[in-house]
Amino acid sequence: MITGAGSGIGAAVARRLHARGDELVLHARDAGRAKELAAQFPGARTLVGDLADPDKLSWAFSHQTLPDRVDSLLHIAGVVDLGPIGDLTPKSWRHQLNVNLISPAELTRHFLPQLRSARGHVVFVNSGAGLNAHADWSAYAASKHGLKALADSLRHEEHGNGVRVTSVYPGRTASPMQAKVHQQEGKEYDASRWIDPESVATTILLALDLPRDAEINDLTVRPGN
Repeated sequence: MITGAGSGIGAAVARRLHARGDELVLHARDAGRAKELAAQFPGARTLVGDLADPDKLSWAFSHQTLPDRVDSLLHIAGVVDLGPIGDLTPKSWRHQLNVNLISPAELTRHFLPQLRSARGHVVFVNSGAGLNAHADWSAYAASKHGLKALADSLRHEEHGNGVRVTSVYPGRTASPMQAKVHQQEGKEYDASRWIDPESVATTILLALDLPRDAEINDLTVRPGN
């Protein structure tokens, strides 16, 4: 089960898993996006629900068929809206907290029975901002700091059930989100300066494919340039 499979790191992970024959369930925010993902990844299932409105995810899922088995849940979707604390509105705070933190918690809650049954794996694609907060990054960093807390608590709670939990902290990665960040920062965007999404995908697959006798808890990936 993957969120954020439409672009960037999520798309890179989905391509790799699809190519090797894994069964995919791809989250989409609406029916139109679901149709696009189904065409992009033949044979994949889709699940529709708006991460920006976590209160309605239960209702949305009640009208769809959830997978009976989930071996891994990959939280990769995210949004960013930079700005100084003096300018950020409650709407901006709520949007980032909803998509980046509350919806991952809600999705995890829905799929915990399947994950426990499969002795599965939950991967949270966090950010360097989940470890350090800088000027103009307060709301995004707060959502990602919260995501680290969610992952750490889940790891302790579900260890006895055999569920593995990994947080991945990529540095700046070449993606549509990074292009938006540069636009907000007023900087020129040069994708060659940043991590290729395929490199982050490699680290995620490393965590997923690790033998059952070990678990990667936290993994930081930095640009090599």
